[in-house]
Amino acid sequence: MVQMNKTGKRKLKRAVYAGSFDPVTNGHLWIIRKAVELFDEVIVAIGVNPDKHCSFSVEERLEMLLAVTQEFPNLRVEVFENQFLVNYAQSVGANYIIRGIRTASDYEYERTMRYINTDLHPDITTIFLLPPREYAEVSSTMVKGLVGPQGWEQVIRQYLPEPVCLKLVEMHHKP
Repeated sequence: MVQMNKTGKRKLKRAVYAGSFDPVTNGHLWIIRKAVELFDEVIVAIGVNPDKHCSFSVEERLEMLLAVTQEFPNLRVEVFENQFLVNYAQSVGANYIIRGIRTASDYEYERTMRYINTDLHPDITTIFLLPPREYAEVSSTMVKGLVGPQGWEQVIRQYLPEPVCLKLVEMHHKP
C-alpha cells in the first residue's frame, strides 16, 4: 500500500538512524546500508550527549560518517543535541526511527524507548534491525577497548571501515 500525503502525492519514507558513532563501526555501516535500501531518505544523526565522554569530537565523527557514507545518494548526516530522538525525528519530517539490536539488553532498552516514543509521537514508527552474526558483538566501546596492546592496529581493521581505522590509528600515534 502506497501512503499518500494530503495533496495526493506519494508520502516520502524518511528514517532517522541516530547514535554517538564514536567511532562508526562496520556494524553501524551494515545498518546504514540496509536503511538506504528500505527508505527513500535516511538521516544519520549524531546525537550529542554532554554527559557522555567521547573519544572523537563531533566534527571528527561527522567527517568519518561522511567519508564512509558518500556512496549513498539518499542519505544525509546531521547532528542533534538537547532533544529526544523522537522529537528530532518529528522535526525533520521522519516517519521512522531505525534502531540496531545486538543483544537481549539492547532489545529490552529499545523496546521501552519505542513505547515512550510512541507515547510522544504515535505517527513515528520504530524499526529494529538485527545485524548478522559477524557484527552482533561489534560496538564502538568494544573497538576502543582493543586499542593499546601490541598489534591492535591490525585487530581493529575487521571491525571498522578503512577511513575510521586510519583516523583511530592516527589519533593514537600522535606525538
